[in-house]
Amino acid sequence: MPTLWVDADACPRAARDILIRAAERTETPTWMVSNHALPLPPSRWVKPLSVSSGFDAADNEIVCRIAPGDLLVTADLPLAMEALDKGAQVMTNRGEALTPDNIRARVQMRDFMETLRASGEHTGGPKGYSDADRREFANALDRWLAKQKQ
Repeated sequence: MPTLWVDADACPRAARDILIRAAERTETPTWMVSNHALPLPPSRWVKPLSVSSGFDAADNEIVCRIAPGDLLVTADLPLAMEALDKGAQVMTNRGEALTPDNIRARVQMRDFMETLRASGEHTGGPKGYSDADRREFANALDRWLAKQKQ
C-alpha cells in the first residue's frame, strides 16, 4: 500500500480529520509533516513527523521520503512539482489532482500573482474552506484509496 504524505502546516483541520478517518478505515500509512506539534489522535496508521522550523524544512523532508506511487496532499505548488518529479501523485486539500500536465501552468500563474502582489496589487487570498471543498476532497481521496485496493 502506498503512503499518504500530508503537508500539514497549511492543511485545514477539516481536511486533516478526513485524512485521519480515511487512514484508519483503510489502514493506510499516513504521515502528517509539519514544523509544529499537531493535535493528532493516537493511531497505528497516522503518525506525526515534526521537522525543524527552517524555511521549507517540511517540504524538504517530504521530498526526501516520498516514493513513486505515494500520494501527497498539499497546496504548495513547488512542493507538488518536486513530488510529481519523483513519481508520486499529488492532490490539493480541495480534491484537485495536480499532474505533470497541469502543474507547470499552475506554478506560472502562482508566480505571476506573486509578482502582482509584490508590485502593490491587491489580489485577495484563497477562498475559505467550504462544505463543498470538504466533500470534493473526501470523494477524491476515497477514489484514490479505492484504486490502491484493486
